Amino acid sequence: MADNSTTTPQEEKLINDAYKVLLNGYLASNHRKKVDIIDKAFKFACSAHAGVRRRSGEPYILHPIAVATIVSQEIGLGSTSICAALLHDVVEDTEYTVEDLEAQFGKKIASIVDGLTKISGGIFGEHASAQAENFRKLLLTMSDDIRVVLIKMADRLHNMRTLASMPPHKQYKIAGETLYIYAPLAHRLGLFAIKTELEDLSFKYEHPEVYASILQQIATSEKSRNELFSRFSDPIRQHLDEIGLKYEFQARVKSCYSIWKKMETKHIPFEEVYDLYAARIVFECDNESEEKRICWNIYSEITDLYRLHPDRVRDWISTPKANGYRALHITVMGPDGKWVEVQIRSRRMDDIAERGFAAHWKYKIGEGEEESELAVWLQTIEDILKNPEPNAIDFLDTIKLNLFASEIVVFTPKGELITLPKDASVLDMAFTLHTEIGTHCIAGKVNHKLEPLSHKLASGDQVEILTSQSQQPQPGWENFLVTAKGKTRLRAALRHDRRATIERGKKRLEEMLAENGMTMTNDVLMRIINNVHARNKDELLLKIGKGEIELTPQLLKKDKKDGGGLFSKLLRNPFASNKNTGENDTKPKDKINTKEVYTLKTENGVSNYKIAHCCRPIPGDDVVGYINNDNEVVVHKLTCPTAMKLKSSFGGRLVQTHWEVTTEKFLASIHVEGIDRMGILQEIIYIISTNMSINMRSLNIQANNGLFSCRLDVLIEDATVVNNLCKRLKNVKGVNSALRIN
Repeated sequence: MADNSTTTPQEEKLINDAYKVLLNGYLASNHRKKVDIIDKAFKFACSAHAGVRRRSGEPYILHPIAVATIVSQEIGLGSTSICAALLHDVVEDTEYTVEDLEAQFGKKIASIVDGLTKISGGIFGEHASAQAENFRKLLLTMSDDIRVVLIKMADRLHNMRTLASMPPHKQYKIAGETLYIYAPLAHRLGLFAIKTELEDLSFKYEHPEVYASILQQIATSEKSRNELFSRFSDPIRQHLDEIGLKYEFQARVKSCYSIWKKMETKHIPFEEVYDLYAARIVFECDNESEEKRICWNIYSEITDLYRLHPDRVRDWISTPKANGYRALHITVMGPDGKWVEVQIRSRRMDDIAERGFAAHWKYKIGEGEEESELAVWLQTIEDILKNPEPNAIDFLDTIKLNLFASEIVVFTPKGELITLPKDASVLDMAFTLHTEIGTHCIAGKVNHKLEPLSHKLASGDQVEILTSQSQQPQPGWENFLVTAKGKTRLRAALRHDRRATIERGKKRLEEMLAENGMTMTNDVLMRIINNVHARNKDELLLKIGKGEIELTPQLLKKDKKDGGGLFSKLLRNPFASNKNTGENDTKPKDKINTKEVYTLKTENGVSNYKIAHCCRPIPGDDVVGYINNDNEVVVHKLTCPTAMKLKSSFGGRLVQTHWEVTTEKFLASIHVEGIDRMGILQEIIYIISTNMSINMRSLNIQANNGLFSCRLDVLIEDATVVNNLCKRLKNVKGVNSALRIN
């Protein structure tokens, strides 16, 4: 990366212009004007990064200036954060130390830079995911100073904006980890504008053609959309003008990523995304105590004009979201017969919604309730970090439970408010209150009615937890836990029981081996593991401890066919479980052997391929290859959740893959449902077998109370055939949906 050539006059002008933009934005803000220290940090960073260039060829100093500009103008932070952003790569990339920065700029700035440097540092453990460990460190620093993570967000945003200069496999990795980690974290911190841009940029690099297509369709539909909005908004404007309100009224189009997610989830084309835009009213109000009354006045004016959807009123003014978001959302029937969401909020609420917690400082809010809500969330993060979870990817999954959560609010019998994620169960509530209450929970009284541990809670429920000292935690409990705290505390309790059982199994095995004049060597263990088909040593000892394996001399006989290969392979590949990579080769007899029947090309010429069973990609799907420990390329769909984890955690093992022309056929599954009627099955079969000449491998249909659902397995050439088949099936009278499933 180093380049000892000096900067050209044009580059000097570029650097100075970028710095002026940063300084002018800062001077226009409400922060105290500490220009001297910013100027000092700028000159220090220029000197430290002198002669260094980015991959794109531009002087490296432009990156810290851009990050500082985002920190100042898009997040709204002050001089301390601007200085830390300008200096954020100095300790990592140059000879300067944290002590040098502290001597020059004071303890606070040095501490933030130190926090940012720690996030970027190395890898923990032989098989640990670098990204998961970095994320763990990032969250740990949040409890010290929230500005560390806000500057890290700005750094990631600028890296995404300049991702075009990176090679394709790096783009995949960076876009994958951004979508998997940073976008949901930005959302949870209330940085909505940054979250939206991170999602769109990730989407742009992962699905460039689809991204370009949606952008084009948004542009094409703009004129008709504006006409519809005018017809909807003009009567509202007239009413609001009459009551003398100062406001902005605009239509906000959904982001490309949100539109695509809706199309994918609902299996609909762009034209059928009806909530393409939401209307937003942002009013001016100097008196914070008046905001709530004005919101409801606007609500009254709108509902006098249009019919309200009663189930889609969201009052986040009385009960704000945990990330500080406040607004009143209502959905009304527009003049064209379509539902339109209207978001009502003050200028202050709008700033906080777009820019997150940093906006509170603009309004000089001290230790208010938003900060205390954030403190609660940070405490939850710390609780998870204390749990010695061995698998980094499991750690990311656990953390995402909290990042993606929509909240509900429930009450204890004493009237205390508890905020939980949507779909939280009675058991989640128990673990939230205390680990001991969770591990001994037997049931709950929800609104004075007895409910099981698995019962899902709803906002407004009053919940009393019932416990018994004889109750012991069960592995099956994890199926109805959604809170990170509940899962980590249950796992800790189960691990404690598991360790005791393993020790008991080890003791019994050692006694049996001693009776046969043997000791517990690796060879002996491998032999027994293969004979009982256990996955590893711990599973073997666990089964013995539970009494599931009878200890007989037969276990010590060598299996000639196996020779310990399975155990050795598992030792070589700790991520080989089907849960993590979808690499399991076992297939039902009615499925084709996908290992031999497709042609793929990869960037590095590896020719040993396997189709991932978690998503079963077929020609036409966007795919990515992951090189496993046996040097096989496991091919996943780009949208596969397992591929998302792999992209964010094992970027170095990813290879670009693309399909080549093949005459072979692939197995695809289609789910069809609709209204049952006489002859509908014959029509479906006729379209598949006769009309489209598609080979059908299996058909499973169920009908109940006038409705039917059907699963079809068909042999096809590529994804286009599946899409055409689904379209044809949807035209059959009575068929409500037809979509491809994994």
